[in-house]
Amino acid sequence: MRSCVLGTALARRLGLPDREVAEVFYVSLLLHVGCLAYSHETTVWFGDDTALRRAVVRTTSFLEIAKVLIPQATRDLPPKARLKKAALLTATGSRFSNDHDLASCETARAVARRIGLPSAISDALYDVHEWWNGRGARQLEGEAIAASARISRVATDAIFLAALRDPEDVAITLRSSAGKRLDPSVVAIFEADAYGLLAEAGSGDPRTRILELEPEPAVEIDPPDLVLVAAAFGDLADIKTPFTHGHSAEVARLSVAAASRLRLDRETVAHLEIAAYLHDLGRGGVSNAIWEKPGPLTTADWEQVRMHTYYTERILSTSTALTPVAPIAAMHHERLDGSGYHRACDGSAVGTAARVLAAADTFQAMTQPRPHRQALDPDQIRHEVLLDARRGRLDSNVVAAVLDAAGQPPAARVRDLRPAGLSEREVEVLRLVAEGCSNSEIGRRLGISHRTAEHHVQHIYTKLGVSTRVAAVLFALEHNLLEHGSHS
Repeated sequence: MRSCVLGTALARRLGLPDREVAEVFYVSLLLHVGCLAYSHETTVWFGDDTALRRAVVRTTSFLEIAKVLIPQATRDLPPKARLKKAALLTATGSRFSNDHDLASCETARAVARRIGLPSAISDALYDVHEWWNGRGARQLEGEAIAASARISRVATDAIFLAALRDPEDVAITLRSSAGKRLDPSVVAIFEADAYGLLAEAGSGDPRTRILELEPEPAVEIDPPDLVLVAAAFGDLADIKTPFTHGHSAEVARLSVAAASRLRLDRETVAHLEIAAYLHDLGRGGVSNAIWEKPGPLTTADWEQVRMHTYYTERILSTSTALTPVAPIAAMHHERLDGSGYHRACDGSAVGTAARVLAAADTFQAMTQPRPHRQALDPDQIRHEVLLDARRGRLDSNVVAAVLDAAGQPPAARVRDLRPAGLSEREVEVLRLVAEGCSNSEIGRRLGISHRTAEHHVQHIYTKLGVSTRVAAVLFALEHNLLEHGSHS
């Protein structure tokens, strides 16, 4: 938000017309929306996506990679593991950075498109990690990079640096990147009044400031369309781990169907649907090193897991439009006997909408694999949720409604009309890509060669107009191409 305040100020000082100021405003706000998209790959490579992200934020120059980034990213590891990860970061850091940036940019672009922002904004989000000298992931150079992306990048870097250094040092550091990573003309505007611009960006409540600064006409969402925004951000939360793709969308479908069977009023159902899409937003605050841990979680791990419902509640509570759904979404792990989290509420404190969400979430999670178990078959799932009802953990009437809703067969797909012209085989490959499979694993699973699998993946990416796994996953989710387990 402070990057948005600073970026908007820079745009105005550059004398840009209102339309372009608005582009900077929204690009600055959404610049990091795709940063969780590479969490799985980061964890596979380096063991802890959150630790690496914190280290990157504190690394302010190329010279600090060895001094700051590597020690910070590996500090919680045993000595041998630290040496191994340090060597990996040194050897593959540049390639990893490019892959991360591509995934982040493609994800941000997809989200902006889905929530209805103008194409100029979504296109600029695709450019935000490009370098002025052409050494970015896509090798765009100079003014070929969208102006709003160039301004937003300077603003974001300045705000990160301001948390670690005084304004003079911030200006010096940005100047060292001018003409390399950053647009020199934008850096010059910042340098001319670094103290004033940073003081303006750092003063007051940033939420209040961005609402005051939002260019006219403001982009607004009609209440009925809020569910479309919620669906986009629900998919975004789910791509943090390969085994949760489509989870929130299916929980929303089950919740609404169950609510209809329970004859809940229209307003409650509307709040429930949005809460269902957004209930796992808080997962972004917990490391994939925990979510993807194959063995039992420690007490400390569980403390982190329990925080994700709290994070969800706090995220939603900061929006006037979403405040009514915050307590519903936050209760999806509460249980009627008080054994749930994060508040350990008993039945008297858990409303009907929250009971529906808890049952739908419990049911749907069992249809998908987790690192510590395979997906359960329909009979096992039915047994488990009914057992929870008998034990007084879930509402028995709600469980019955969710099971009834899950028993409805999914709408038949038209098998010969695939989005983007994908073939049946390409859809099979896309589903394995979504699971995080390598080309070798795809080949093994489908009985084809590594090279054939690689060709399929490249053809899929070309047809979809993407170059990263997460962007392909978002496309698959948007077009309902992933299988989410049996509903019978």
